[in-house]
Amino acid sequence: MSRLIENSITIYEALQNIRDGKYVMPAFQRQFVWSMEQIEKLWDSILLDYPIATFLFWHVDDSNVTWDTYFCNFLSEVTFDSRKQADSVNYELTSINVKNTDTAVLDGQQRLTSLYLSLFGEGYIRPNYARKKSGDRLVTKLLIELNKNKISVDEEEYNSKKFDIKFSEKIGRLSPTQFEIKNIIDQKFQDDSTREKAIEDAIVNVPADSKEYARKILKKLYNKIFVEKLIRYTEITDMKQDDALEMFVRFNSGGKPLRKSEITMSILEAYWPSAKTEFGKILVDSYANFGTDFIIRSALMLYGDVVKSNISKKIAEELKNNWNAFKKALKDLERVLKGMKIEVSRFSSSWNVLLPIIYYIYYNPDFDKNTEGVRAYLLRAIFFTYFQSGTTGKLQQMKSNINSFDYEITIEMLNQMNDLRVTDGKIEDVLNSEKGSRVAGEVLYYLNLDWTNKNFKYEQDHLHPESRFNGSKPISVSMEDWKRWRGMRNRLPNLHLLEGRSNGSKNDMRLVDYYNDMNDEQKAEFCKQAMIPQDVSLEIEDFEIFYEKRKAILTEKIRELLG
Repeated sequence: MSRLIENSITIYEALQNIRDGKYVMPAFQRQFVWSMEQIEKLWDSILLDYPIATFLFWHVDDSNVTWDTYFCNFLSEVTFDSRKQADSVNYELTSINVKNTDTAVLDGQQRLTSLYLSLFGEGYIRPNYARKKSGDRLVTKLLIELNKNKISVDEEEYNSKKFDIKFSEKIGRLSPTQFEIKNIIDQKFQDDSTREKAIEDAIVNVPADSKEYARKILKKLYNKIFVEKLIRYTEITDMKQDDALEMFVRFNSGGKPLRKSEITMSILEAYWPSAKTEFGKILVDSYANFGTDFIIRSALMLYGDVVKSNISKKIAEELKNNWNAFKKALKDLERVLKGMKIEVSRFSSSWNVLLPIIYYIYYNPDFDKNTEGVRAYLLRAIFFTYFQSGTTGKLQQMKSNINSFDYEITIEMLNQMNDLRVTDGKIEDVLNSEKGSRVAGEVLYYLNLDWTNKNFKYEQDHLHPESRFNGSKPISVSMEDWKRWRGMRNRLPNLHLLEGRSNGSKNDMRLVDYYNDMNDEQKAEFCKQAMIPQDVSLEIEDFEIFYEKRKAILTEKIRELLG
């Protein structure tokens, strides 16, 4: 049974424990993410006598960790980008010797890391011109202004700093009245017999009317670090790692501290420390913009419960032990889609639709023999917006159905599912999709796969231009029909794909004029690509006949696509 112990120590004691290796962080902790401003405000809060919240520690020993339980050492340096945000830095993983290390920090990592970097570490900033991989960076120091006449803070602004504490990389041009905060840990400040002189030496350049103000700041800074026990913590003893994971998630699931994906990734890394590195090898090239969530959800689909979305030790070990098979499934997915002239990168922001295919490929060694069913599923799911809501439940439904059909995705299986069965009503909904909608864009993309060039940018274009319906109606058309046509102009039967430059030149040309400007070869190509019905007038007066005949063509082609 776990026990809770309440205690408090000074900032200096806590940081000494970090430096001596007594304090570490569990491997499931996230990266250091605080900005320069957050560190500055932390010190401002300390000098304002504000509490800096409690900390949660986990007592570790031989009874609750094993040799392969990994932890992280605290950072000794950090680089900030030109926006003063900390670069994403992975903590160094290590195993521990419980004879020396007995405490893991469950809550308070950002604050303790910030304090440690301020007093024992080094800070750098990357200039605007420097690229991340170049290594170009400047030393930056955390300073406090001791001359009250030079303080540049807005005391009226809400939540602003009250002391002039800030990072500066202008090391060669520092004001003689600025004090580097980390200098307070010099021995001359710690020793009672030399502290007074050290303070006087530090304020020698401060104007007379600010000297008392400067003395008070430095004395207060000393007291906050060495005397007052500001690190108030709760230490949990006799707790296993799985319970520590659960507590970590509970503490970080409220408010804004951690996104769910960060927690999930942190938990996975606790069981498989090199997970993020291995993920990075996949998330390049075709899968470059997919993100770690895609891999985690795929693992849940393959090895766990995709509805609960909880990474457990079992799932982590399954993924780790079957990593080569997992990577092969993703390679095979890319190859299968390429065979359909579809780039997997197209799904970087809508990858849930791919998970049932990954499941099928992973568990069926003969997946190559049935790409027809895969294509039908993929396009039905896209055209019918299958994953618009209830995503995890529908993934579980697909998983269950694939299992029931001997690890196959078949037309028969799809036809037994209400949401994926092809019906006249669903086809009508697709045909009524309007310009700019996701469905219209997807349908046009897949209808035209045979001739579009992936290197060109295509736009949704009206065949009969939209502007033509904004003017006066043709004399031969009734007002009732004209109003109805205006409602039809943006729908799929009046839309086609046109390469961007051609769309710019076409602009608001009447369809009949656009067509007549072509030579015979261009006309034939246009009619084929745009699926223009034969022997139909392209005049606006005959819009409805054109619309209905083209709608019939699209209906037939969409049904073909959907199997």
